[in-house]
Amino acid sequence: MAEQPDGLVTIQDFIRWGASRFNKAALFFGHGTDNALDEAAQLVLQSLHLAPDLPASFRDCRLTPIERVTLSDLIERRVTERVPAAYLTGRAWFAGLEFLVNEQVLVPRSPIAELIEAGFDPWIDGERVGRVLDLCTGGGCIGIAAAVYLPDADVDLVDLSPSALEVARRNVERHGVGDRVRVLESDLFEGLSGNRYDVILSNPPYVSDHEYLGLPMEYRREPELGLLGGEDGLDVVMRILRDAGRHLTDEGILILEVGSSAPELERRIPDVAWTWLEFERGGEGVLLLTREQIELHQNQFEEA
Repeated sequence: MAEQPDGLVTIQDFIRWGASRFNKAALFFGHGTDNALDEAAQLVLQSLHLAPDLPASFRDCRLTPIERVTLSDLIERRVTERVPAAYLTGRAWFAGLEFLVNEQVLVPRSPIAELIEAGFDPWIDGERVGRVLDLCTGGGCIGIAAAVYLPDADVDLVDLSPSALEVARRNVERHGVGDRVRVLESDLFEGLSGNRYDVILSNPPYVSDHEYLGLPMEYRREPELGLLGGEDGLDVVMRILRDAGRHLTDEGILILEVGSSAPELERRIPDVAWTWLEFERGGEGVLLLTREQIELHQNQFEEA
C-alpha cells in the first residue's frame, strides 16, 4: 500500500499531487492525454466514477479515507509500473462515451472518433449508412460509437482475439446496442463472406518491428496483437486494402488508420492519390478510399 501524504483531502488535492508525481517521474502520456495534469485528472475522476467534465466546484469535495487510500495506490502504480491510467481504472472515454477496457485491448485514442461524431460528414450521408464494419475492433469502441451516433445503422465488430471480443461484448451491453451490433470472431474478412458495408472502419496493427522496440513502457502494456504490423508495419494494412473492395457497397467507403506507417505506404504504392484526413483535435495517418478507388488500384494492392 502506498504511503498517503498528509494534507491531501479533496479531489483537486489528489489531481495536483498526482500531476506533480507524474512530472517528477517523467512519465509518457499518449493514451487519451498528453500531459501530467490531464492524466492525473483522468485517473482520479475515473477511479471515483465521475465524468471528465465534472463541474469545477465539485473538485473541492472531500474524499473518504478509503477513497484517499485507493487514489494513493493508483497514483503509485502509475508511477512505478508505468501502467496507462485507463488500465488502472478499467475505463476510457472515446467519442464522448465511456467504455470498459483491460490489458486485452488497446486503450481507445483513434482520431476516427471525430468522424463518427460528425456522422461521417462530408464523406458520406450518415442517414444512408445502413451497415458498418469495425475491423480489428478490440474492445469495440469505434464500432459501438458508430452505432450510438448512427441509430439506424447495423454494426459488425470483428477481431481475431477472443479475449478482446469478450470486452467488446461487455461494452455492447453497457451501451444497450445489442439489437444492432454483432460481435464476430474472424481473421479480418475471412468470416465475412457475402457481407457488404456502407462504411468499413479499421484501426489495425500498424507499428513496425523497429518502431515497437523504441516505444515507451506504457505502450508495452498493451497487447502486441493490437500493435505489431510486421517488419514495415503494413502486413495487416495491405491485407485490408486487398480485400476491402469486395465488402463495400457501390457507394461505400473505407476509413483506415495507418498512423506512423503512412510514409511507408506512400512509398510502397506511389501511384495512388491517397486521401489523408485532417482532424480538429489532432491525429494523422488516417486514409479514406471509396470502393471505386479501391477497384481502380486493386492490381497495385495485390502486387505490393
